[in-house]
Amino acid sequence: MKLRALFFTVLFILLPLSSYAESTADGITKPFTRIISLYPAHTENLVRMGALKELAGVGIEDDYPPEIQGKPRFSYHEDAEKFIAAKPDLVLVRPMIERSQPQLVAKLRAAHITVISLQPHGMEGLSQYWKELGKLSGHVEESQKMSADFHDEIFRLQQEITSWQGSHNLLQPKVYFEVMHSKSRTIAAGSIAAYVLKEAGGINIAGDAKQVRTTNIAFYPTEKLLSKGSQIDIFIAQQGQMNAVNREIIEQEPGYNAIRAVREGKIYLVPEELVSRPTMRILEGISAIARILYPGIKL
Repeated sequence: MKLRALFFTVLFILLPLSSYAESTADGITKPFTRIISLYPAHTENLVRMGALKELAGVGIEDDYPPEIQGKPRFSYHEDAEKFIAAKPDLVLVRPMIERSQPQLVAKLRAAHITVISLQPHGMEGLSQYWKELGKLSGHVEESQKMSADFHDEIFRLQQEITSWQGSHNLLQPKVYFEVMHSKSRTIAAGSIAAYVLKEAGGINIAGDAKQVRTTNIAFYPTEKLLSKGSQIDIFIAQQGQMNAVNREIIEQEPGYNAIRAVREGKIYLVPEELVSRPTMRILEGISAIARILYPGIKL
């Protein structure tokens, strides 16, 4: 098990940086001590690796883990002066913020505040992303331990799920995984959610969905979804800010009675943060979906 974890950790570290982020910590010679994090995953990961005291502020919507309560709050929609007044030495963003708020980024850099944009593209850059956060905050060893612990737990879950499937002579359920109900969006191949579903033991019925730009979501026309309705064993929807949906909305959607899982009431909602963010809670997402797919499984 330890050898397997070491293999994956080394593999991810050796991947090219372009596979996981749009800008990196290259050239950083010492850790930062006053960090403002504007992405919930950055915040969660930094606290997980022991960098709570280095956090000088977090995003206005960050709500996890509980230890961040009381931290100053910032929004990338606010004026740069608020950030400058807080005297951070690093502002952490993700590519979406860097693209949508170029003026804020430019003003911060003009004030000699380092701005770094990080986000892994799917699962392949997860360990490298954590290592970058560890380097920036002075917690490299802790970030490497996160990676090792993550892959140890992935291996355990794989063993448990495979064993359950074999002992109960079960086929893998076919699943439609909804990301955005109103826009007919599902999970893109290579996304975190696609990885979670696969590791949980499900088959993505929309594996041929067309990715939207370079995002983690994909377009799946309603007519195509309905044409596969009789094959769908389970309907899963991520629920959160991106998809404020409930069972009733799904059940009452015109045409969705063509989906067998909907007719049979096999509609399940999972918290967005467990299946879409590059954090250790991916493990919780895998366990949650495995329990949906295989009722009675102990994980």
